[in-house]
Amino acid sequence: MDASNLIQTVLIYALPVLFAITVHEAAHGYVARHFGDNTALMMGRITLNPLKHIDPIGTILMPLLLYFATSGAFLFGYAKPVPVNFSHLRNPKRDMIWVALAGPLTNFLQAILWALLMFLLVGFGVQERFFIEMAKAGVMVNLVMWAFNLFPLPPLDGGRVLVGLLPWKQAQWVSRIEPYGFFIVMGLVIMGVVSNLWLRPLMSLGYSIINLLMSPIRALLIG
Repeated sequence: MDASNLIQTVLIYALPVLFAITVHEAAHGYVARHFGDNTALMMGRITLNPLKHIDPIGTILMPLLLYFATSGAFLFGYAKPVPVNFSHLRNPKRDMIWVALAGPLTNFLQAILWALLMFLLVGFGVQERFFIEMAKAGVMVNLVMWAFNLFPLPPLDGGRVLVGLLPWKQAQWVSRIEPYGFFIVMGLVIMGVVSNLWLRPLMSLGYSIINLLMSPIRALLIG
C-alpha cells in the first residue's frame, strides 16, 4: 500500500476508532460508579477525552505493526482498561455483569448510529466517498469491538459476564484464567478460532440486526 492510500485509510478509521474505544471505556467507569465503585471517577477515567484511554502500544503501535505485517488483513488493538474495584460494587457478582456489558453495548449502539449516518448520507445524495467510507468503518469497527469483547474468556468483557453468571465454584475457576487469558485469546485469534467460530457469526448477526433496524429509514428515504 502506498503512502497516500495509507494516510487516507488512517483518516477514515481514526474518528470511528477513537469514539469506539473512548465511549467503551468511559461506559465501564460510568456504570461502575452507578453501582457503587468510584475508582474510575477518582482516576479521571470517566471522560470522553481519548487521551485518557489510549494505550501507546495497544492502541497505536500494535495495530500499525499488524496492519503492515498482514497488509491490512488482520488488525488487533486495545485501550487502557478502566480500573474497577469489584469489591466496592453493591452486589459484586451481579453488578460486574452490567459493568462488563456496558462497553460492548455502547459499541453496538455506536454501530447503529454510524449506520444511520451512512443511510442519511446516501439518502440525501451525498457523494463524498470519504464520509461514506468513514460511516462504513464506524459500523465495522464497533461491531468488531462488540463481538470480540463478548468472547467468554477473562479478561475480556464476555469473560467477566460469564464469571458473574456462573455459580461461585465455577466462577472462581474461570477467574483463575484471567492472568493468562490475554495470551490464550491471542493464541485462539492466531489459530483462527475466534474469527471463524465467534467473530464472523456474531458480526453477521450484528449486521442483520442493524439492517433490520434501518429498514424503516431505507423505506422512508426510498419512498
